[in-house]
Amino acid sequence: MAGIIRNKKPFLKGAALLASFVVLFYFLLTPVMQGEGGRPLTGLEYADEVFNELSKGSSYFIPQVREALVPLMDKEVTLHVTLRKPGLAPLSQSLLAAAGASVTAEGATLSFRGDLGRILQAAVDDADLLYHNDGAAVSAKSGGAPALEVAQAWWYLLKPCIQELQKQQRVADARVVDQVLARAIEPGNNFYGIEPADMSANVLLVCGLLAFYVLYTLWYGFGIYEIFEGLGLVAQGHKDN
Repeated sequence: MAGIIRNKKPFLKGAALLASFVVLFYFLLTPVMQGEGGRPLTGLEYADEVFNELSKGSSYFIPQVREALVPLMDKEVTLHVTLRKPGLAPLSQSLLAAAGASVTAEGATLSFRGDLGRILQAAVDDADLLYHNDGAAVSAKSGGAPALEVAQAWWYLLKPCIQELQKQQRVADARVVDQVLARAIEPGNNFYGIEPADMSANVLLVCGLLAFYVLYTLWYGFGIYEIFEGLGLVAQGHKDN
């Protein structure tokens, strides 16, 4: 080994940087932090949880979505959609019926007629409960179905409605359905079980985590660079003749 080391000082410096990097990385993978209820978390899990909570805190668009539903109230719609997950057809049929729509089912294909605004409002109500981690209320409204399964049923039901509405030249209505999916159902489903956090109350923590990420990346990079320099493997610029 000694024979291939061209410059001992940078090599030892790089080795020390990489060794300390590995030690710290080990602690990042060790459950030394605490989450909700004293749940043990690794450093990486803790950082991931922090950013998930901050993401949820800035993803509450339900009030804006409800405003977009107002023009759709009392607007009747007749649609025929085929669900990509046939197993969700019975639950989807039940959700539509609870929203006042008349529904007939043939396998994974549902044909329904009803108030589009009221149907979407029912979906948004469930999404709002999910966002606030009240899965029990969603299940109670849906005959005991698991809360996240209800969210899936709404998603697979409403997604094909966008294209069907576009075929009927109801582009504005299709846009609202897409908004319900993207800004209500998806956040409700994706952030279910996570407590929201306010960015303004966690500025120092976020800055600290981001600074640590940058420092840790440079730490590893400089360690590799110093070792390569010690081995004489440093790129040099081309010299013109």
